[in-house]
Amino acid sequence: MARVWIEDRANHADYQAAMEKWQAAKREGSKRQPPGRWRVRWYGPDGLPKAKTCRTVPQAEAEQQALLQKLDKGSYRDPQSGKAAVRLVADEWHGSLRKQGRRTKDDYRELLDLYVIPKWGDWQVGAVQWADVSEWVNELCNTPGARGRPLSPSRIAKTYYVLSSVMKHAVRTHRIANSPVHDHDLPRSADEDDHVYLTHEQLETLADHAGRYQTFVRTLGYTGIRWGEAIAIKVGRTRLDDRRVRILQAYSDIDGHLELGPVKNHEKRSVPIPRSFADELRPLVAGRHRDELVFTAPEGGPMRYPNFRRRDWDKAVKAAALTGLSLTPHKLRHTAASLAIAAGADVKVVQTMLGHKSAAMTLDVYGHLWPDRLDEVADVLDAGRTAALAKLRAPVGPVD
Repeated sequence: MARVWIEDRANHADYQAAMEKWQAAKREGSKRQPPGRWRVRWYGPDGLPKAKTCRTVPQAEAEQQALLQKLDKGSYRDPQSGKAAVRLVADEWHGSLRKQGRRTKDDYRELLDLYVIPKWGDWQVGAVQWADVSEWVNELCNTPGARGRPLSPSRIAKTYYVLSSVMKHAVRTHRIANSPVHDHDLPRSADEDDHVYLTHEQLETLADHAGRYQTFVRTLGYTGIRWGEAIAIKVGRTRLDDRRVRILQAYSDIDGHLELGPVKNHEKRSVPIPRSFADELRPLVAGRHRDELVFTAPEGGPMRYPNFRRRDWDKAVKAAALTGLSLTPHKLRHTAASLAIAAGADVKVVQTMLGHKSAAMTLDVYGHLWPDRLDEVADVLDAGRTAALAKLRAPVGPVD
């Protein structure tokens, strides 16, 4: 059990000197409180001695009991450690990121510099309260962003996530006991309203008008992989006899340069492809080196999104009479998810296909597409109840 004790400073020279100064100041009209006579002392988890003075015995005893509980439960934090500036903790957190790709780290750095540091940089991490964060979220919702336009719900959510990560780092480094960035209501994202779910016929029509990129469009629409993942597929990662494509890397656009790095959330995976579609891929990989890209730009090398949109995609969308859907290559992920769910895929299969970090995320985005199956449950319950009633109400034969 932790040791916390109280000492009486009445006979301590420093206390007596402080009392003399206080009495002299009081005679001259000062309204300062007298120095604390009772000192609470303890050793922190770091083994170093700590102390806090109190004016009365009840105050000292209350402080002693609070410290004992925190030390015994492991929730103790040195009061001095909470004085670290949020700016310092934010830089520590960002510097500790190792799994994230460069683009993700750059996005986090931008949000820190634009919205987190200007607001919280000079605050002590221990001073940030839940209500303060709630007011800040309101500011993000009602104040134009750095580009002069209102921040989108997804941008606000990502900015909130960055501050939450900084404060979690403060908890992990024993600067604060609990993070104040939790359970805040964030604005509802309109992304779900923007989802586009193409039918098989619409997807095939779109692909037919995509010229040399017919197979590429079908890859997006039937596997649900991201743009950066699709343009990074190498010949050696296609297993067409098994109807699988391995997703191990992705391209990111960093300041106008494509950089090959890990997939988002580090969710390396195999995605399934229809047998008929696998046959379409064979001519693209036959006789080529395993390290060559399956899909390339007309001039060679990895495809670039702006060029593809302007040169191929927009024309195909118009020719397929899909212009009014605000369809983008990324939104074919939603089509892939909807077609898989309609085919009977469960949530874990869809999660693996899309590379989501968790099944909960998949359900948050696409849960409404699964049939609720409530009628199935009711039918089974009805059958069980009917059988039970028939058994209970069956006539009983004569007893011999």
